[in-house]
Amino acid sequence: MPHPPTDAVSRFKPGSAAAEISAQLATRQLRKESLADQITQLAANIHAATFRLLELIREFDECEGWAGEGVFSCAHWLNWKCGMAMSAARERVRVAHALKDLPKISQTSRKGKISFSKVRAITRVATPRNENYLLMISHFGTANHVEHLVRNYRSVKRSEALAKAQDQHTHRELSWFVDGDGYWVIRGRLPPDSGALVQQMLQQAMDEQFQELQDVSAETSEPAIDETKPRPEPIAWVRADALVRLARGYRKGNALGNASGNSEKFLVHVHTDLETLKSDGEGAESEMESGGMLCAETTRRITCDSSVVQWLDKNGNGHDGQPLSVGRKSRTIPPAIRRALQRRDGGCRFPGCTATRFVDAHHIHHWADGGETSMNNLVLLCSRHHHLVHEGGFGLEKVDGEFRFTSPQGHVMPNSAHGRFRGNIDAVFELNQDRGIRITPKSSQSHWMGEKMDHQMAVEGLLFRE
Repeated sequence: MPHPPTDAVSRFKPGSAAAEISAQLATRQLRKESLADQITQLAANIHAATFRLLELIREFDECEGWAGEGVFSCAHWLNWKCGMAMSAARERVRVAHALKDLPKISQTSRKGKISFSKVRAITRVATPRNENYLLMISHFGTANHVEHLVRNYRSVKRSEALAKAQDQHTHRELSWFVDGDGYWVIRGRLPPDSGALVQQMLQQAMDEQFQELQDVSAETSEPAIDETKPRPEPIAWVRADALVRLARGYRKGNALGNASGNSEKFLVHVHTDLETLKSDGEGAESEMESGGMLCAETTRRITCDSSVVQWLDKNGNGHDGQPLSVGRKSRTIPPAIRRALQRRDGGCRFPGCTATRFVDAHHIHHWADGGETSMNNLVLLCSRHHHLVHEGGFGLEKVDGEFRFTSPQGHVMPNSAHGRFRGNIDAVFELNQDRGIRITPKSSQSHWMGEKMDHQMAVEGLLFRE
């Protein structure tokens, strides 16, 4: 038998170059498999820890642990304290509450067998009747499969809702006739949005009628109507009168929602004086032209950024004097400064707030106290936080070019979350172990074998379980 060439034998000898390459490839493959196992196991642990996070968020929201310090929602608190984007924070709060009524999905998520991406998707459509089916899709499909199923299902439901709305619109009707007693009988069927609009207009007309009765009682010194007691007329009478009121208003061109060109009718007029506007002034209240009084701090908030007309009376004290001159109406915050403020602040500067629209320009040192209308003395606040800074007892000052907010108790409020996470990834493993959860590299892996998903059949399966 012929002997193989010497060079061929050398390739398989221990210590040869070929053997070393083979060993390196085997080691590299083992390393890849080890990394894959570490990643999938860690991911499953994170899934389980995320479920625990959602449980805590739901409990925290239910007891309103976030309330106070100018925070208006659990999502707002998560954005401020945990560094979550507002959209992500709102989604976690939504999912946290949805899981409360989905025990099977919760149990699977608790064990780290389903990712937050899948949970987020299926909780948009999950009910106790279909959660088993959705879990089956989650186990045998990828997150992409689940997203496609939910998207297609919601598309079908939207189409059904659209068809129903079109049917309601087609069958809308209104009829009237005079019965044997001479009464006009009016009957109708309206789509939900149209019916709600008519109901709101009738309710507003009823409220106006009731207010007029109150005003007449006050002018004639008669006892006012007690709102806690039944109205003197049946509610059906009041509704009928409200409908006639709307018809008369439309005939006169004053129908609700049909505003005239006079924008002044939509202004709120407040009469005040400098002593009321000063932080340490003697005035306690301002008078609204339409009736009612405003406290001094509310007046200061309103005049932070509003149209102002200055009056000068001959007595100089704001009482009983005849006006000698009327200053021109002027914007407290000029448009140029307003644009610069928007560019600098971008939105409300209250810690943790992300509001960018419908913000007010706030004088840190009020103009009535000598504060300048300048960039250095102005800051943007949303209406809710503007209210808190004036009437809510929160403080605001500018220190070394930075805005510093303080709570009513005098505590300085941080502008962002406190520090960074100082633990290590082992804490996630320990958390799950303490909860009796055993997680392996295969805990959350999909059982998908590469086959094509029948989306139509999947959606029909969901529809069948409604």
